[in-house]
Amino acid sequence: MGKLLMQCKLIVWDECTMAHKKSLEALNFKLKDLRRNNNLFGGLMILLVGDFRQTLPVIPRGTPADELNACMKASPLWNNVKTLSLTTNMRVQLRNDQSAAQFAK
Repeated sequence: MGKLLMQCKLIVWDECTMAHKKSLEALNFKLKDLRRNNNLFGGLMILLVGDFRQTLPVIPRGTPADELNACMKASPLWNNVKTLSLTTNMRVQLRNDQSAAQFAK
């Protein structure tokens, strides 16, 4: 796994909003170590994908405040994240497009 991470140029983390902030911090620590690079995530680009209005990290017997404290936005690393938003719902826009329906088959 370490060799694979050394060769990566990009990591895509889908549904990252469900992960505990310590997961992000552990990834940062491990990539710095593996890649022998003290830049964030060992200099590797990380694409975090998710919706914070959906499921947050599960904290057994935790309160809503515990969940908010555990989410990635509570990590000091979050200050380095550039946030982008998708604004067009392509499913709705392409709903009646026959070429999109054909492509999906």
